Amino acid sequence: MTDLSSETFETILARRISRRSMLRAGIVIGAGAAVHASVGSAVAETAAVTSKSAFKLNFPPLEPPVPMPFDDVAIADTFTHDLVIRWGDNLVDGLPEFNVLTQTPELQAQRFGFNSDWTAYFPRNRSGPDYGRDGLLWVNHEYTDGLMMFPAYDPENPTNRQVDIELAAHGGTLIRVAQAQNGRWVYLRSDLNRRVTAVTPIQITGPAAGDPALQTSQDPTGRGVLGTLNNCGGGVTGWGTLLTAEENFDQYFANNAALPEGPQKALNARFGVPEGESSRKWERFHSRFDLAQEPNEANRFGWVVEIDPYNPTATPRKRTALGRFKHEAAAGTKTKNGRWAVYTGDDARFEFVYKFVTRDRVRPGGAVPNRDLLDNGTLYVARFNDDGSGEWLPLVHGTGPLTEANGFLSQADVLIRARDAGTALGATAMDRPEDIEPNPVVGSVYIALTNNDRRGTEGNPDVDPANPRPVNVAGHVIELVEAGRDAGATSFEWEILLLCGDTDDPSTYYGGFDKSQVSEIAAPDNLAVDSLGQLWIATDGAPRVLPMNDAVVGLPVVGPERGRTRQLFAGVFGCELTGIYFNSTETTMFVAVQHPGEGGTVLEPTSKWPNNAGQVARSSVVAIRRA
Repeated sequence: MTDLSSETFETILARRISRRSMLRAGIVIGAGAAVHASVGSAVAETAAVTSKSAFKLNFPPLEPPVPMPFDDVAIADTFTHDLVIRWGDNLVDGLPEFNVLTQTPELQAQRFGFNSDWTAYFPRNRSGPDYGRDGLLWVNHEYTDGLMMFPAYDPENPTNRQVDIELAAHGGTLIRVAQAQNGRWVYLRSDLNRRVTAVTPIQITGPAAGDPALQTSQDPTGRGVLGTLNNCGGGVTGWGTLLTAEENFDQYFANNAALPEGPQKALNARFGVPEGESSRKWERFHSRFDLAQEPNEANRFGWVVEIDPYNPTATPRKRTALGRFKHEAAAGTKTKNGRWAVYTGDDARFEFVYKFVTRDRVRPGGAVPNRDLLDNGTLYVARFNDDGSGEWLPLVHGTGPLTEANGFLSQADVLIRARDAGTALGATAMDRPEDIEPNPVVGSVYIALTNNDRRGTEGNPDVDPANPRPVNVAGHVIELVEAGRDAGATSFEWEILLLCGDTDDPSTYYGGFDKSQVSEIAAPDNLAVDSLGQLWIATDGAPRVLPMNDAVVGLPVVGPERGRTRQLFAGVFGCELTGIYFNSTETTMFVAVQHPGEGGTVLEPTSKWPNNAGQVARSSVVAIRRA
């Protein structure tokens, strides 16, 4: 490895760009296709035959900056959007309409949850005229904010009732959505709708199930847990289930100081679990959030949860084989020999990128024959080398430093302490790896690194080729190509696709495209890939860097316009945009508008979007389509 301690950003970037031809030569489409630098026309010709996507990058982009504050969404010409569902909307008939003054835990459990995040569309029928017009939409609910939920809320003294409403507003919602003849998308109050909350019984499966570190007084078996928390990103499996990822679970737990000194206490501190009271104060009413009373409860969060959207009687399962950390994503693809690979990031400063590959092949027939597929396989962590190569390092007990002599007691212990295992293996500490999406059209994988304002500061890791900017407030995107374009490979090549931010800043880079013609973005968060092979990015935190609200942009990743970002959609003041997902026919893009008016309160709002008189700002899901 090159000594990077004295290198400038410019020399690091120049060296990486100089190796781009090697990476591009590894991305081809079909037999005899051109190298990456010139395959744009080949991709377009291939996709034109196979895709009827309404999201070709031929629209005039929104012209930033959108004025701030701006209490409405904005959309590029030729497109329109429908408001599909809002926090508090009833999922079934017979309930009183939402009123911020009359909330109860029982009503919230039958209503759309708070702070919409990742979405996924599942067609009700696998073919026919309603294939892309009638389906089930899953929506994650990342977290709650009492100040934006309750008129009378004291963060230092929440009430038991408020806490229980918040528990019921976490998790996720499955709703039936349909497109009317006029094209408008609506949700239906249906018996197919259901909620998974922070108190829903969930099964723990895989190598860590039953481990002593997962056992509590409420669950001495270590095989069952109440609920899922901080559901951020996710992914859809090849057998029709969804994976929802638990991210910042540390904020719900208290009193790490009560634990004895040792790996568990140190790991909790690394996650950010407070020594004393939690910021939410839930432990005052529910002992499971108090580590002084339930020292293992936190170990039961930070997993990927599998849910069958087509089977309401199937118990959700936390799949421990995928490791425990602050999961942002769980997008997957098939390996060349028919196994399933799941890419996932640990969304924190200086944490890692991971991949899980199943032991067995995906079987035909849907969820039932693949019920246990994610319980057996290998979890890997990524090391990005200076020369543009990389390795997937296996987190397998007994190999390398992951031995009992080094404090790793079992495979369960390795998975529960995946962060510690990654550190022991020498994984590359990244700038907040969030969403990770494979692109089956061009055979590459994209990694969103949202930001890291501590990179290169005193006491923190310096820049490296994969994270080349000190105080990286704008974030970047990495393109990764697996060896042989096989998701089951254990080595890869990588390249920087975007260094986001102000185009007048010489440290920014938009795929090599003329920066005067791009839509500026910052803080890339959620990613999606369409059937044309185009990359879509939703941002979270752009206003901290640029004079704009958070945005959705699309860009080609091959051809002469590689890196040319075009802004499709702008969010509400104070919000982040997330959850990009297409319907089955790719005529509609679903996007979640999370925490509109963040920083305000019910009594002193900074937003009232979607502008309902007498109500509060409400996180929602919109459907974007051609006008």
